[in-house]
Amino acid sequence: MRRSWALVAALLLAGAGLAASAGQAAAAPHSTAATAPADACSTAWGSGVKSAAHGNAEPLTDIRVGQHTCFDRMVFDVSGAKGPLGHHVGYVDAFHQDGSGDPIPVGGGAILQIFVSAPSYDPETMRQEYAGRAGKPLPGVDLSGFRTFKDTKFGASFEGQTQVGLGVRARLPFRVLQTDGKLIVDVAHKW
Repeated sequence: MRRSWALVAALLLAGAGLAASAGQAAAAPHSTAATAPADACSTAWGSGVKSAAHGNAEPLTDIRVGQHTCFDRMVFDVSGAKGPLGHHVGYVDAFHQDGSGDPIPVGGGAILQIFVSAPSYDPETMRQEYAGRAGKPLPGVDLSGFRTFKDTKFGASFEGQTQVGLGVRARLPFRVLQTDGKLIVDVAHKW
């Protein structure tokens, strides 16, 4: 009888510990330190091309990155953009500068090519708004400690659009979102 009570007490303590762990993970779903349950990170995003043909005359002002529990995120800021931003995002075997066709090496297991319908310069004044340089890493972007993002390269700003090469760990699912003058590209940590 004593062994039965000891077994019941041990099971209750183990169950309480599991419940506390689950509560902590649910409370911080977007924290970089939190580990999400396996089913919380499942995606149906796919890895096929995602595009939208919308015009924009406002310049790209910044590109930044962030880490989330289930994905790494890249955000293109286009201040003052009204309506949806045109884009074309898809995996490529090699990254070539738009306009010249010159090859640009991008590290990682796969390359996601991103075109955003926003030039890196002000179309009226021709003044550069985003300091990207062809073939160079994106200015101010640090990928240290990222699970999925491995490298970035600026391709070009040509004919009203900006091109970026994003090196990722593997050909993983991704999605493209838009909100308030921002184009957001999320790449999942796993399938």
